[in-house]
Amino acid sequence: YLRVSQSDQDISGFRNTIIDYAKKNNLGRVFFIAENANYKIDWKKRKIGIIVQQLTRGDNIIIPELSRLSRSLMEILTILQYATKKGINVFSIKENLVLNRDNPLNHARISMLEVIVELEKNLISLRTKEALEAKRKKGIKLGRPRGKGKSKLDPYKEEIYSLLANGSTKKFIAKRYGCTPANLINWLKKNPAIANNDLTVLKKV
Repeated sequence: YLRVSQSDQDISGFRNTIIDYAKKNNLGRVFFIAENANYKIDWKKRKIGIIVQQLTRGDNIIIPELSRLSRSLMEILTILQYATKKGINVFSIKENLVLNRDNPLNHARISMLEVIVELEKNLISLRTKEALEAKRKKGIKLGRPRGKGKSKLDPYKEEIYSLLANGSTKKFIAKRYGCTPANLINWLKKNPAIANNDLTVLKKV
């Protein structure tokens, strides 16, 4: 499996490395699956997710390096845990890592990865807190600026009040304009009726 990034001009080197590795370890014929995946897409919705779900106990996944599974360390760990629980063998060439259900070293390796993931989360949290504290000391106001802001309901203000005046419920209107009744009520409070700031429409369910 190859997760291809936009910076990869030529992946033939990865292919050759994997073929050589498979031959040396008698892993049989290799089928290549590559994808240019957006890291924001959940791994189960990517090709790697389909592969892991379709493979069965004893099947093999070969990757040139762990980072080819995902850009997220936490997601890499999740994929490895899911695969090994199914009995799928995972071979990562760069790290010289072999994970399979029957390997007694798997538990220690997965545990170490879990520690690294937790450490990464803690470091990110610490850096965020330090950065926010530095901004506070400089007098920079944090958080979303206060203000009315724009709403996707704004262009339909007259339509919404016409519907309310004609007896439509807020549940119906919210569904019509793609929001929740609670969001609609909050919007109505910030946007009084056009004629005379009449908020009696808020009493309608």
